[in-house]
Amino acid sequence: MSLIKFLTSKVFFKQIALAIIALIVLVFIAMQWLKSTTNHGEFVEVPDLTGKSIETVKIEIKDHKLRFEIQDSANFNPNYPKFSVIEQYPLPGTQVKESRKIYLILNPSGYRKVEVPNVVRRTFRQAKPTLETLGFEIGNISYVDDLGKDEVIAIKHKGEELKAGDMLPLTSKIDLVLGNGNRRSN
Repeated sequence: MSLIKFLTSKVFFKQIALAIIALIVLVFIAMQWLKSTTNHGEFVEVPDLTGKSIETVKIEIKDHKLRFEIQDSANFNPNYPKFSVIEQYPLPGTQVKESRKIYLILNPSGYRKVEVPNVVRRTFRQAKPTLETLGFEIGNISYVDDLGKDEVIAIKHKGEELKAGDMLPLTSKIDLVLGNGNRRSN
């Protein structure tokens, strides 16, 4: 039998029809299986977890049949309790599938520590922006007898003198001791 005769024969068309029917049945079965295993059309709403402790988050996540993963902590935010959620993804109110992983960013226990720069013997005009750029706050300013007018003689935190390289939490208040332009009296 030649190829052309085979392609136009009843046997060939029966085989094609059976293959198409088998393919349709397999696709139908696969679609039904996917619908049942992926919970097609069934969603869970993501709860608002911001400001809540990890213990509370665990309970809420379990109640909503979700999972969570803690991402790296962010910068300390004084508006939220320590170790509470400050960000989450997906956002609250989003519709997700059951067992979806919710990514959380926690508030650390305090501000990160920053190295104190060397501002001694620099003018107040130079020292102030340097300290503020690093996240420190300028506290009390006092003057002592020194020829360098408005020159930083010493820096202090809570009454203790600091030196360059000391570590302080972000937003710490640094007191400055400046020269008043007068000679030191012996």
